[in-house]
Amino acid sequence: MADRNLEIELKLLIEAIYLKYSYDFREYSPASMKRRVLLALQQMRCDNVSALQRRILYDAAAFMELLQYLTIPVSEMFRDPGYFLALRQQVVPLLRTYPSLKVWIAGCSTGEEVYSLAILLREEGLLERTIIYATDINPRSLERARQGIFAIEHLRQYSENYRRAGGKGSLADYYTAAYDSAIMDKSLKDNVTFADHSLATDSVFSETQLISCRNVLIYFNKPLQDRAFGLFHESLCHRGFLGLGSKETVEFSGYASLYEPFDKQERIFRKL
Repeated sequence: MADRNLEIELKLLIEAIYLKYSYDFREYSPASMKRRVLLALQQMRCDNVSALQRRILYDAAAFMELLQYLTIPVSEMFRDPGYFLALRQQVVPLLRTYPSLKVWIAGCSTGEEVYSLAILLREEGLLERTIIYATDINPRSLERARQGIFAIEHLRQYSENYRRAGGKGSLADYYTAAYDSAIMDKSLKDNVTFADHSLATDSVFSETQLISCRNVLIYFNKPLQDRAFGLFHESLCHRGFLGLGSKETVEFSGYASLYEPFDKQERIFRKL
């Protein structure tokens, strides 16, 4: 009975968030949402989900705090180096055939992938003619991405990832160390547009040649995954590329027949 009550409370909370703040978590994985809300209960010192719901309805700051748990930004630069190596070696030669490029990083979190891709494109001579759209639903994460400041303690791992991703120099060439932080070269974001965008509720805003949406769809249920794949298909130009996370695939989705595997191991697909 207690589990049933919790399920009801969770549904009411998610519906309240949608009605009050227009953030739509209704098609997210129930198991994932349950874990995140229970963690938020502990950290925000609420006795139950109903108490949390009441609090966020009357306190926008409390909702913003809850949002940090619901989205849980987790990322690192050049995460899954094989993916970036495949982009560099297999996708970039085809991207060079376009006079200008538009790249969409959907669910950019705190920006690690944005700067990783910007570095890769600069090293391949494409950054100056590329517009990068970096989107996320979490405004705090977007602000951190705009700032481009990362904890220096993570840079050893990031540097190793960069090397394994086919980096042509040293990652240290792209940041300045100061006060236990690494500040990324500001010129890397000259052509980056950071924007609030929800794959659950918003529509396409531009034609793109490459979309990278990694480790986002694993938190969606199947209907919402299909919605995202539909948005990506609508946004991509003919024969454009879609990159996903290591545990994600367009196969078995409602849009499977509209994409083909380009590098199946690294989860890179191409629009038919």
